Amino acid sequence: MAPWWEGAVLYQIYPRSFQDSNGDGIGDLAGIVRRLDHLAWLGVDALWLNPTYPSADADWGYDVVDYTDVHPDLGTLTDLDRLIAEASARGIRILLDLVPGHTSDRHPWFRTRRDWYTWVAGAESPNDWLCGSAASAWTHDPTCGRSYLHTFRPEQPDLNWWSEEVREEFDRILAYWFARGVAGFRIDAAARVVKSRDLAAPAAGPWLRPPPDLAEVHAVLRRWRNVAERYGDRLLLGQTWIEDAGGLSAFFGENDELHIVHPFALSVSQLYALVLHEIVGSVEASLQGRGSAAWQASSHDVIRFPTRWGAGDERRTRAALMLLLGLRGTVILYYGDEIGMSQTNVPARRARDHWGRDGCRTPMQWADVPGGGFTDPDVEPWLPLGDLRVNVESQRDDPASTLSLCRDLIALRRQLPELATGCYEPIKAPPGVWACRRGERVVVVANLSGAATRLTGVEGTVRLATERARDGEIVKGALRLEPWEAVVVAD
Repeated sequence: MAPWWEGAVLYQIYPRSFQDSNGDGIGDLAGIVRRLDHLAWLGVDALWLNPTYPSADADWGYDVVDYTDVHPDLGTLTDLDRLIAEASARGIRILLDLVPGHTSDRHPWFRTRRDWYTWVAGAESPNDWLCGSAASAWTHDPTCGRSYLHTFRPEQPDLNWWSEEVREEFDRILAYWFARGVAGFRIDAAARVVKSRDLAAPAAGPWLRPPPDLAEVHAVLRRWRNVAERYGDRLLLGQTWIEDAGGLSAFFGENDELHIVHPFALSVSQLYALVLHEIVGSVEASLQGRGSAAWQASSHDVIRFPTRWGAGDERRTRAALMLLLGLRGTVILYYGDEIGMSQTNVPARRARDHWGRDGCRTPMQWADVPGGGFTDPDVEPWLPLGDLRVNVESQRDDPASTLSLCRDLIALRRQLPELATGCYEPIKAPPGVWACRRGERVVVVANLSGAATRLTGVEGTVRLATERARDGEIVKGALRLEPWEAVVVAD
């Protein structure tokens, strides 16, 4: 029997922005419980929650203070237990976000377990490694006369994964959450957990970050796979990059490392057929048939795809959704993708994130009312609301809406298994057209241009179209497509 995640649709939730349950303007775990019926209706298989751990909020959850508790802004362990149980009752699993590369500098370990971090003597940087702000990746701590490594912010010291005690502690952390019913983890920066022991090694990648020791990364992933397998069908989904040495297939090991790789390229690409074929083709070639990828177009780190790809054009958004949900493997929808939610312009006075990512993290748009259905009408949300004309309530009962299209695409992945798990084969098509065959009887076509076009050699029935009036149309040898129109055709 295939594992539950094969061809699954995951739904990423930024907890602070999904649903406020107590009127403080901040989304929380109880709010997610309140909206589970929407997610069950949509048809998703699992929820991936951005970090829910206690945090100093220098990087909004990615600077962890305690890996085995819940941020008080979001609720309690009891709230998380209830979310796991209520989601399970609806056939939905819960994934947490594991942040293994670094902690907050306010984590007790940074005071009591200093050898669990990477230090050098003195105030001088020992190498050319840079952090996320393009400054030195080393910060001097005058209290001890040494400098510590941080790949991101100075408030996020890197853990020393050459320490066996660190490895054992994370084995316990994974086991703790698996025992509470968590179905798996999305692993942040999984390909770069263990940094090079050689401080003279040149910086890695275009951002000149600390280079990883890939042999030791794989050793850590094998440990985590062993922990996961003690608890049954638990998922390890690792954020990876296609430029990592050895290719993506290396992260599957001999079926003893990650279950799914999570490449980032699609989330920063442009909506051009040639570019997308290159990205998907590169990932598929790198996987070498040994596993599958988790595809995502929007996230908490990047500009939302309806803005990045669609420039506010609903036709483009709908074509992109069909392309995304027509890819082989796992698909991750970011909250709001299902309604075509766009990037929000957040004024400087309301900014929260030091990297400028607030615009993709604004509250979910449930209804065109004060508070957006996210919070109470008289409460100011932690980030400003976006264009409330795009909302769940107005689209829910409209069969021609983007929300209905997204729901029907998720259902079609179950009705046509080839759409989710069939092999990927690009089809020669006119310029600006994305076309691929999925398995033996399914074709996905998207006209990513402003001109009408025609694709020959296609036979079958239109099972789903972005222009819903075409659903059920019989195609005999030639398929016409209007600008920014997409279809799924099956024999």
